[in-house]
Amino acid sequence: MQEYVTELSKYLINLCMCIYTLECFLVFVQKWKNSRVIYITQNLLIFLIQLLCFADLVLVSEDMQYVFFYVFVQFFLIAVMVIVPMIYDNANRLLLNNMCMLTGTGLCMISRLSFNRAVKQYIILLVSLIIALFIPYLLSRIRFLKKLTWVYAAVGIGALSLVLFVGEVTYGSKISFSIRGISFQPSEFVKILFIFFLAGALWEKYSFGRVALTAVIAGIHVIVLVVSTDLGSALIFFVGYVFVVFAATRNYLYLLCGAAGGSGAAYVAYRLFHHVRTRVLAWRDPWSYIDNQGYQITQSLFAIGSGSWFGMGLLQGNPGKIPKVEADFIFSSVCEELGVIFGICLILIMVSCFVMMMHIAEQIRDRFYQTIVYGIGVMYIFQIFLTIGGGIKLIPLTGVTLPFISYGGSSVMTTMIMFFIIQGIYIRLQQEGGHHVGRKAGNAPKAAVRTKSPDKTGAADGTGQPGSAGQPDSAG
Repeated sequence: MQEYVTELSKYLINLCMCIYTLECFLVFVQKWKNSRVIYITQNLLIFLIQLLCFADLVLVSEDMQYVFFYVFVQFFLIAVMVIVPMIYDNANRLLLNNMCMLTGTGLCMISRLSFNRAVKQYIILLVSLIIALFIPYLLSRIRFLKKLTWVYAAVGIGALSLVLFVGEVTYGSKISFSIRGISFQPSEFVKILFIFFLAGALWEKYSFGRVALTAVIAGIHVIVLVVSTDLGSALIFFVGYVFVVFAATRNYLYLLCGAAGGSGAAYVAYRLFHHVRTRVLAWRDPWSYIDNQGYQITQSLFAIGSGSWFGMGLLQGNPGKIPKVEADFIFSSVCEELGVIFGICLILIMVSCFVMMMHIAEQIRDRFYQTIVYGIGVMYIFQIFLTIGGGIKLIPLTGVTLPFISYGGSSVMTTMIMFFIIQGIYIRLQQEGGHHVGRKAGNAPKAAVRTKSPDKTGAADGTGQPGSAGQPDSAG
């Protein structure tokens, strides 16, 4: 009986995931964008997928600790999907639902790989949610964010430099340090400061001199990361800078210069760092070095291939053969046990998050907040590209985590804060009533927190459609 249940659940999980993914893009269709049915259906699908996945874990392992962990995970998901919209009536529901889907999938897979690490990840998620809940409120009250441009830069460079002196060496890189057993990776948190620095430097003027000055400061960030041999983060910072400058200036010459400079930097890194040459070698021909340099990537490819379309089922595969699977190669383990279809849907869900971020940013007229949303979106999607691309041998491995899914406290906390910063900007600009997102003129914007307004056409539809446009921008 157990075999029939676990076999049937594979197909049900993938079917639910396909329906959920389809609805992620239906919200961008005019006919469906105001439909609350989509978000209610997504909520139900999230809980159903969670039930099926954890039922498989319990049936196969016969370990009741998964039952208790399942209850705690559902408590977290309910808190996000119910409590957050109660506090912030205009919260973007698509971003909230996708965050729940991704974190739920991550907790399920990490608990399958290492239960103790899953418990740690869960605790960090709870702490992150508590912190993140205050962000929209603070953004609605703080008025001096644009005046702290050089403070963001100084604190960010200082935090990255601290790792050079007190950082712990992990796989040849100084990327973190520990305080009383709790590990911190400053580069994750500095991403936020870096985005705020770029927004503060470029929102008002973006002359060649200002762009050059921001390039110097951004270059210092990248150089410190390179010296720490945290090359994956250095690449994310660099690409984030190039595209934020392009979004601010709309000048393709800067984009071209960034591409040329990035290519030159990649060549220099290849010549200077042995582990970069090793990763390039493993990327070019992992099969010739399957017992050494190419072991990780070949095991990753084996895992994805053995999973086929619908997966082998949870606890039926062998993802543990991949070194650092819960951090760098969790996408491969997802494809092995939940299926390639499930993996493709995960990618599309992440893409829908990025599209929503760009949709919101494009319609914000305050350039400071627009640049912040652009920067978060670019860094988010590029990190996904690096992680999944490295795991499927599309690009050389960089060793960065998959947001919300991989094991890593600093990464998951930073990503959640970034998502709630977008929510806060979105809600704040609705509250102030001007120049944000186009709804028909004449509809008054909602408040930043829940009201008794009967209006059902606001941002709860998740499409970035808040209050009226046309009033002077008072943000910041």
